[in-house]
Amino acid sequence: GDWSSDVCSSDLSCTEEKMMKFLYSNVKYPAMAKDANIQGVVYLNFEISEKGAIKDIKILRGIGGGCDEEAVRVVSMLPQFNPGQQRGRPVRVSYNLPMRFSLK
Repeated sequence: GDWSSDVCSSDLSCTEEKMMKFLYSNVKYPAMAKDANIQGVVYLNFEISEKGAIKDIKILRGIGGGCDEEAVRVVSMLPQFNPGQQRGRPVRVSYNLPMRFSLK
């Protein structure tokens, strides 16, 4: 479903919490990273278009071992967002996202 149009969609921290839940429930720890005991944070940047679509996913700082590619894969699976608004009009929004990979 479209979790971003929920009751609290105007509250970014709420949307962010749901986004992180979605990402972490879909992430698969890369075998290469597991074998090499690679852990850390992958920093990504992406754009949410005026229509709410996710575009231009970039790795700002990666950790290797397949984690960077996995982070991009799950971010590209995110459902449509409610686009950002500026003076009542939809606008593009650039978003930075840290994604933690840790072996438990």
